[in-house]
Amino acid sequence: MTVPTYDKFIEPVLRFLATKPEGALAREAHDAAAHALAISEADRQELLPSGTQPVYKNRAGWAHDRLKRAGLSKSIRRGFWRLTEQGLEFASQHPGKLSPKDVEQLALGFTDVRLKPGPNGQSLASKALTQNSGQTLIVASPDDRLGDAIAELRRTVAAELLEALTSVSPSFFETIVLELLHRMGYGTSRADLQHVGGPGDAGIDGVISLDKLGLEKVYVQAKRWQNTVGRPEVHTFYGALAGQRANKGVFITTSSYTPQAIEFAKSVERVVLIDGARLAELMMDHEVGISARTVKIPKLDSDYFDEESA
Repeated sequence: MTVPTYDKFIEPVLRFLATKPEGALAREAHDAAAHALAISEADRQELLPSGTQPVYKNRAGWAHDRLKRAGLSKSIRRGFWRLTEQGLEFASQHPGKLSPKDVEQLALGFTDVRLKPGPNGQSLASKALTQNSGQTLIVASPDDRLGDAIAELRRTVAAELLEALTSVSPSFFETIVLELLHRMGYGTSRADLQHVGGPGDAGIDGVISLDKLGLEKVYVQAKRWQNTVGRPEVHTFYGALAGQRANKGVFITTSSYTPQAIEFAKSVERVVLIDGARLAELMMDHEVGISARTVKIPKLDSDYFDEESA
């Protein structure tokens, strides 16, 4: 047999996690689902075309992604899954085999669930990351479907990045932020990045010299927060910049900003805000904490067959 499509993994993953109310390692869920689906050892060796991961683990991961979007499960930390209270209740209310309609609803009914800002915040990410195209599989062209697939992959990886960022220490988060800014072109070398966060940092976590003499600098505030960042925090950072006689500052958080904070940053014109969704987008674009693969898409070169121009 070949490895089943990801929708077939949804129920096995759900049932396994229901037996582990305290949560379980993702690899345990992968193997439990493969066992429930009677996937042979030979088929478990099948790799994705990229060669980066076994197909069955990839499809079990997508099944869990759908459970997360439906609010039935969550990643407590990277590689560790646990059903939510809603998920445990759903499993209890559906003791028998899930109907095809239930599986279809879980597989397709929540694909528009995306990264969202905090309760009082608004997203600073691009629309490409936070909105679906609205295309349907019936009318979408192959190019449209490819675009939708890439967009969905980016949304999923963005969510995984934010989960990973919430598990690192504040100090390491500050280091990640400086690495990202360097990859974006700030600072001529790594020596131009100075990590100064810690007790008594006066609201400044990092400094990047934009020229070799250090005459022009960017000051960085990095907050690994869950709560929405409001105007008072941004105003305090602005005050810290004034204390340094600085004219460039970047405030980065894993959460989001209130509209008031965003308006204040716009009004002072020298503070740039990056929220969690935008941070994940930038990390993907500059390959910080992720790896990317190249996919070759064939397209006919009509000029090659134009005999008149040959």
